[in-house]
Amino acid sequence: MTRPPDQRVARPQENRAVPTDRGAKPPWLKVRVRTTPELERVHQIVRDEKLHTVCSSASCPNLSECWSRGTATFMIGGNDCTRRCGFCDVATGRPEALDPFEPARVARAVEQLGLKFAVVTCVARDDLADGGAAQMAATVRAIRRRCPGTGVEVLIADYQGDEAALAAVLDAGPDVLNHNLETVARLQRRVRPAASYERSLFVLRRAGELRPDIPTKSGLILGMGERDDEIRQALADLRAAGVSLLTMGQYLRPSADHLPVDRYVSPAEFDAFADFARALGFRDVAAGPLVRSSYHAEQLAQR
Repeated sequence: MTRPPDQRVARPQENRAVPTDRGAKPPWLKVRVRTTPELERVHQIVRDEKLHTVCSSASCPNLSECWSRGTATFMIGGNDCTRRCGFCDVATGRPEALDPFEPARVARAVEQLGLKFAVVTCVARDDLADGGAAQMAATVRAIRRRCPGTGVEVLIADYQGDEAALAAVLDAGPDVLNHNLETVARLQRRVRPAASYERSLFVLRRAGELRPDIPTKSGLILGMGERDDEIRQALADLRAAGVSLLTMGQYLRPSADHLPVDRYVSPAEFDAFADFARALGFRDVAAGPLVRSSYHAEQLAQR
């Protein structure tokens, strides 16, 4: 692992992290919910096609903004995940059998929404030999056939480090391959006990080796107890693995059953971490309290 430069992240007094014992969330986390005709249209299409979105299933704070812009992140493989991560609001349970018609329905929804860029993610399917990789590949190909001008980003599970599963997804030709590291090395067991820091780095590094023409992307969630030096180390590790696109956002506790929030990271701190990441060589970075993995994915990929 590559050690990052010794660089301190500026924390201006007026914009420093807010400990969670101060009561209400800081003002930068207040989200204005808007109901628009476009939002209702996206909801109707998703419902008609019997699809799931990570926007709804993971309680994304940007649902109103993104759906009002006519976009959504499709979640395939069902609505039940075989893993129980401490930060995630997607339900954990025994998944149903894969739906062979799901890829076609996703492609049809992409067409109806007129998307120029589609993001497809998935629940972890450790019950399947390939972790659901074939379903992801089939979905990418279905979108390509129905909407040949649409860009596709995939946000994948780690497939338990299975290189053949990873290669199957890459062979489908997504425009961006995203896999989230989520948190720093020290907190991995507490935050996502069924995953592995080194395995995630392996998946990202190997993806770049197998298909250097497909940029890799990853993300971190801040506010779960990590230290600033650990964040900088995680960023250096991602860059050493060849990752070129990065997202960083604030952890927001979905319920009392999830991990507590350790701190609210200020916008100024996110800006400083983004500057640090760019100095390491990341091609582009989206960082801010409400940034999520697929937030403004098209703009990040195009830049």
